[in-house]
Amino acid sequence: AAMATALPPTPAGGSRSVSRTAESSLSPARLSRLQEKEELRQLNDRLAAYIERVRALEADKSVLQQRLSEHQAGSDREMGCLRLRYETELADARRALDDIAIERATLQVELGKIGEEHRQLHVRNSKKESDLNVAQARVRDLDAQLNAKEADLATALNENRTLENELRELKDHVLSLNLSLEDTKKHLHSEMLRRVDLENHMKTLQEEMTFQKRLHEDELKETKRVHESRIAEVESGRQREFESKLSDALQGLRKQHEEQIQGYKEEMERTFSAKVENAQLTAARNCEFANAAREELMETQKRVDTLISQVNQYQSQNVALESKIKELQNLLDYDRDLHRRRMAEKEEEMAQAQKQAQAQLEEYEQLLDVKLALDLEINAYRKMLEGEEQRLKLSPSPSSHSTATQAASQGRRYLHGKKRKIKETKKREHSTALKTIQHVSATGNISIEEIDADGKFVRLKNHSNEDQSLHGWVLRRRIGSVADVNYKFPSRFTLQAGQEVTIWGAAAGVSPGPSDLVWRSQKSWGTGDNIGVTLITDDGEELAERKIMLVPREEESEQDDDYEEITGSEAEFSSQTKRRRKKKCCLVS
Repeated sequence: AAMATALPPTPAGGSRSVSRTAESSLSPARLSRLQEKEELRQLNDRLAAYIERVRALEADKSVLQQRLSEHQAGSDREMGCLRLRYETELADARRALDDIAIERATLQVELGKIGEEHRQLHVRNSKKESDLNVAQARVRDLDAQLNAKEADLATALNENRTLENELRELKDHVLSLNLSLEDTKKHLHSEMLRRVDLENHMKTLQEEMTFQKRLHEDELKETKRVHESRIAEVESGRQREFESKLSDALQGLRKQHEEQIQGYKEEMERTFSAKVENAQLTAARNCEFANAAREELMETQKRVDTLISQVNQYQSQNVALESKIKELQNLLDYDRDLHRRRMAEKEEEMAQAQKQAQAQLEEYEQLLDVKLALDLEINAYRKMLEGEEQRLKLSPSPSSHSTATQAASQGRRYLHGKKRKIKETKKREHSTALKTIQHVSATGNISIEEIDADGKFVRLKNHSNEDQSLHGWVLRRRIGSVADVNYKFPSRFTLQAGQEVTIWGAAAGVSPGPSDLVWRSQKSWGTGDNIGVTLITDDGEELAERKIMLVPREEESEQDDDYEEITGSEAEFSSQTKRRRKKKCCLVS
């Protein structure tokens, strides 16, 4: 203000005209002074404008402060009213939350009781299953013992048959030895006869030799007499020469005859000695053969006696094993009957336990529905409180957001679970919309009792009082236009009287027992609208048949439009749960 009074404003046009006219005539000091005056004048103008702006703003500020005070007074009055309403509603909400917490604690106690009962039932079921496993293990052990005894019996029978074959072979060998002994005796007798014949022949030859000797002597005598007569006629001079020649000739003839006789005698002796030696060797060999055959016959007789005693012992063991097998079979039948009765009792107990569990599960689902409805109402109240706190700019509790998020996630899970439940229920209703027609025929003692609708097993039963061997028998499966598939029974499988056998598919996942078989090459027996199974004997005769056909029910074909779609919106779900809670309260009252 002092500067404004010290330097009053001058007209801008006059200053510019003075400056223009005096610009050329004034000195530089004068020019600088005029410029300083001009700058001070501009600064004074700016300062005056700033002061006017500040005064206007102060006036506006005072007006706004007055309006703000009036508005604050009105808002204080409204806040007082809203605070009173909020406190009353908050008290009501807290009372409702306390009631819901009490009811929730009660439901949790009941849920704990139900869980404890469920655990007890599960423990009882596990005990029953362990007893069942022990009984099945005992039955398997008895079957293994029976198979071992049968194997021992088969081994004993094979040894018995082997010993009988050896005994038969030894008897044949003894007969062959007896025949060879008789042949040897006959040969010995023939050799002895030949020896006698040779001796007789030698005596005959000796007699002939003596007879020839006598004849030669007679001839010599006759010749001598003739020669003597001739000599008497011959001159006396030649008588000595002739006698000497005659004596020489007689001596030569005598030597020749003696040599011939000696040669015959030596030849006869050599032949006789050779025949005798051969006969003695043959007789010695025959005696050795006879002794060996006799010793072998004695050893064979001893072995036969030993084998007969072993056969008798094996027969006694076989009788004992058969009696033991009968006892084991009776014990096994008793165990099977006892196991069957226990299984029936356990199935009844399991059915009752399943019914109780189903009832408890339904009650638990109802309690869960009520709990979820209460949680959703609590979540709605919590959202209302959070909205009021945000509107009133109050600090919200950190636990309320996490609780709301947890309740919302539980609501979504429940919604998805309910949707899945309704879809599964709808599938079951759709499956019940089909009517099952079964055609059964049987011409013998074996019948097809059951075909599983899921294709897990096929069950046969023997209705007669005798065991039936199923060696070479076949089960033929037909499904619509699919190619037929055959199941062949094991080679030594026998279906006992009054018993059943179950043929499972490979994918059934069961441990086969004594009355179970598994079809290793097929996962299941198949499913479809038209399933047929035929039992064929080894002769090609169709003995039993069972067919399953599924046809639609006419009265239930129009019920497919009752499907209820549940979405994930919280508003619709809360309204549905409120309606359900109202219905629940009505039912309880």
